Amino acid sequence: MSKVLTEITRLSERDCFYIVERHKTEFTYPLHRHKEYELNFIEHGEGVRRIVGDSVEEIGDYELVLIGGQDLEHVWEQGNCKSKDIREITIQFSPDIFGSELLSKNQFASIRRMLRRAGKGLSFPVSSIMKVYSVLDGIAGEQERFIQFLKFMYVLYELSISDDSRVLASSSFAHSVRGAESRRVEKVKQYINEHYAKSLKLNDLAELVGMSPVAFSRFFRQRTGRTLSDYIVDIRLGYAARMLVDSTKNISEICYECGFNNLSNFNRTFKSKRNYTPRDFRAMFKKNKVIV
Repeated sequence: MSKVLTEITRLSERDCFYIVERHKTEFTYPLHRHKEYELNFIEHGEGVRRIVGDSVEEIGDYELVLIGGQDLEHVWEQGNCKSKDIREITIQFSPDIFGSELLSKNQFASIRRMLRRAGKGLSFPVSSIMKVYSVLDGIAGEQERFIQFLKFMYVLYELSISDDSRVLASSSFAHSVRGAESRRVEKVKQYINEHYAKSLKLNDLAELVGMSPVAFSRFFRQRTGRTLSDYIVDIRLGYAARMLVDSTKNISEICYECGFNNLSNFNRTFKSKRNYTPRDFRAMFKKNKVIV
């Protein structure tokens, strides 16, 4: 399999961020990754296909996504978009723009949480986009650099308090670091991450943290907003997607190595969760990669 292009961005060591506004008729840049964070706004791009990690979706007329994490590959490609004037504003900034001491302050708590979640890609709803649209609309043309920086900070803060931002890639695909959680939930998640290829039973996981199966099942859902079975499936699918992208193993091998015991069920579940069959998912990533 060919490798993902590692982009060398135009962000200089003396600048807080790099910003560019483009008007285009099509997307041509290949699947890539970079060490910088990236906030990408797209207007009039309905039908464009966005790939972030193992998330593949068709976007609407307005799109705003925050990408963080050096190993998170991503691309926007033409898809079904017919627009003749696609507007794109891209802001790239260094992970240490704030410095660890500043980012640890209480006033930056929501931004700190948002940047951590961005390791898997973060999509913002239209309601949040509209709150910052007027600032984004003119930020690239702002001549006073300090004012431009303040406007950028305002955008980040407003987005950080958005209630409906949505994580895109699965944890196991993005190799993301989990945040602070209940010690019992964290212990179970770590166990699942290390033993996803084996049979995982509710009774055994509940016993791991000294709870009854019924109580633990309820506890896990309350703390994570997801059922235990859904979480296990997503972890397995994330590893499967990563193997489809990074290895030459056949789909049957990947199915069983990721904890699925039935190939038909694996194909059906993968398509239900990722909108593509494993074969089509692999072909799409292979098409978008370039040799470096």
